[in-house]
Amino acid sequence: MDGVGFTLAIGALKALAFVYDVLTFPRVRPPPAAVAEEAASQKDQGIIAVIVATETDQPKDVSIDMKGNENDITNRFREPLPPPSMLNKAVPITQDTKSITYRSIVEPKDHHVTLVREKIDTMPKMFDYCAKMYSNKRCLGTREILAEEDEVQPNGRIFKKYVMGDYRWRTFSEVNMLASNFGRGLRELGNDPGKNVVIFAETRAEWMIAAHGIFKQNIPLVTIYATLGDEAIAHGINETEVTTVITSFELLPKFKKILQLTPRVQTLIYMEDPLKSLDANGLNGYKEGVRILKFTDVLKKGAESTVESQQPSGNDTAIIMYTSGSTGVPKGVILLHKNLIATLKGFCDSVDIYEDDVMIGFLPLAHVFELLVESVCLLTGVSIGYSGALTMIDSSSKIKKGTKGDASVLHPTCMTSVPLILDRISKSVQEKVSKGSGLKKVIFKFAYDYKTKWVRRGYSTPLIDKVVFGAVKHIMGGKIRLIISGGAPLSPETHEMINNCLCGTVIPGYGLTETTSSACVQDFYDTSYGRCGAPVTICDLRLVSWEEGNYRITDKPYPRGEIILGGENISAGYYKLPDKSKEEFFEADGKRWFKTGDVGEVHEDGVLKIIDRKKDLVKLQAGEYVSLGKVEAQLKTCPLVDNICVYGESTQNYCVALIVPNQQHLNDLAAKKGIAGKCFEELCADPELEKYVLQELAEHGKKSKLEKFEIPAAIKLVKEVWTPDMGLVTAAFKLKRKDIEETYKHEIRRMYS
Repeated sequence: MDGVGFTLAIGALKALAFVYDVLTFPRVRPPPAAVAEEAASQKDQGIIAVIVATETDQPKDVSIDMKGNENDITNRFREPLPPPSMLNKAVPITQDTKSITYRSIVEPKDHHVTLVREKIDTMPKMFDYCAKMYSNKRCLGTREILAEEDEVQPNGRIFKKYVMGDYRWRTFSEVNMLASNFGRGLRELGNDPGKNVVIFAETRAEWMIAAHGIFKQNIPLVTIYATLGDEAIAHGINETEVTTVITSFELLPKFKKILQLTPRVQTLIYMEDPLKSLDANGLNGYKEGVRILKFTDVLKKGAESTVESQQPSGNDTAIIMYTSGSTGVPKGVILLHKNLIATLKGFCDSVDIYEDDVMIGFLPLAHVFELLVESVCLLTGVSIGYSGALTMIDSSSKIKKGTKGDASVLHPTCMTSVPLILDRISKSVQEKVSKGSGLKKVIFKFAYDYKTKWVRRGYSTPLIDKVVFGAVKHIMGGKIRLIISGGAPLSPETHEMINNCLCGTVIPGYGLTETTSSACVQDFYDTSYGRCGAPVTICDLRLVSWEEGNYRITDKPYPRGEIILGGENISAGYYKLPDKSKEEFFEADGKRWFKTGDVGEVHEDGVLKIIDRKKDLVKLQAGEYVSLGKVEAQLKTCPLVDNICVYGESTQNYCVALIVPNQQHLNDLAAKKGIAGKCFEELCADPELEKYVLQELAEHGKKSKLEKFEIPAAIKLVKEVWTPDMGLVTAAFKLKRKDIEETYKHEIRRMYS
């Protein structure tokens, strides 16, 4: 098709989309009722004119503009949204020469009020309330795995694939009963109240059941990431002096070695596998004297037990949650029951979740973010269906060809994610578009730009969503309306791409394990990108000037400084680390505060933007400061980059980078430059291709408005994919800089030589 054909096709699609939008009167993000009423009361009575703009000069290239559209028309088919001043979410409450403190002005919503009215201050009280309110409603769901079969691939290789059934659901009352039984079963095994118990397992229904059983007996729950190395796992088990560990059938073999490092452990409880069982031979290799019990055996013991529940108080320890260890040995963060309940209040005030929503659970429950979001779902009566990377979508590695993945069966409306996963989805979409025909590229560009403009003004584009983005939307079941992103900053480009292509709303937030995951959550009606929302209702946010980094609260146009958080969500401190706790936590103004080490700026509507991290700041030889995290976030949006770690030394005048390249894009670049006949590992070692990648990275850095000194002057392409199993990234896929620097110290020296 020639240029005229493209123009006619795009013109026809624009006309059809416009007519459809006029007929359906789309509106995706109406302002809250109170704001709408206030805006209406200030509006003069009269006739609203409809202004239609015609764009005649469409660019002919097919690159996707995700940087924004300037000079947008404010309004189509309706009056404009209220001015920003009417949408403020937080305001300053105190200020001096070195600090300024912000507090939310959002009113508590129904679930927050209920928690206060019903005097719910612990997790057992919360779940008892849920079991009473939603007794016969679906609570936790697990998909059946009926069998495992061989599937012959086109190349002759044989892969194991699952034969999957439907989701099997337990009601709220059933889950509450199972949790009670499990807690009593632990007591029968000798686990008294106050005596720590570890859960070391993947995310699944039994994980949540075990956790609530533990809470009901006032037993502190110790959570350890399933992806940590043996030494880190042993460290958490030994430091908390546990005698009982709950794990899964899949992870059980790891304990043949770990038990040799953990002398206090006397009991292993494992969650069964649907297809495999542990026979007498399977018990060989474990340390003598250690009991190994099935999860169901503990449930049976509890069902026959007469032990009473031991109710905790709000000030009792609920969880000792080990961090992912991005800056060294994992630390145990002490979270009290009142900390968890405070976060539930804040999250319920920030995000609208409805009883008919369905959540797909797959991130690690050992991560405070996933645990608290799932707890919000329980509090609000939302059903949670569990999944995993091997079975989530139709193309997952364990799903037989022609059968459905978990998302296609569950049809979730809500999910959590971390930026790395969203980055991969975004790059996958762009990669498929780039391989399409010329017509498909042009149509996608038109649809993307068209939707971007109208969504920013508060409207949906139903025809575009159905015709162009429908296939992408159905990857996750076709009904996703809400994606809550946490764990790391989300780039504006990825945020916009996922919003457009998955036809849902990505809500980024900000929080830490030490703040029980809560601090800031972006408002559903905020269509801006690159920000992480205003402080939640239960947490104050303070900016403190950081002179060394040249960030001050007197900066213009916005105050900047280190972020300090205070409220009932703040942890009691680090387990058995009193000096570190005194360094990071303090009491002031009648509440507990935590020094995050992050640097942010607060905009005029009270919304926070993360701009730096104190520990990620490197001063180069010439005196320039480079924010490693900021540079990585920008360069990670380059199609050639799957992951990147930027490194700088104060004795050098430039920074360098280790890059995990995207295999497909690297192959494409090699072919474009005439480098043929080499496998991926050979391409990563090719010095000529390395130079071409460096050029591409430099161009991308300039487009992303990085300073010249911020763009790496040398790079190394690494063939290894950084996974938690390698110990180079955390379970939340945050970089473990020290480990990466140690692993690639010779490559770093070469880049500086």
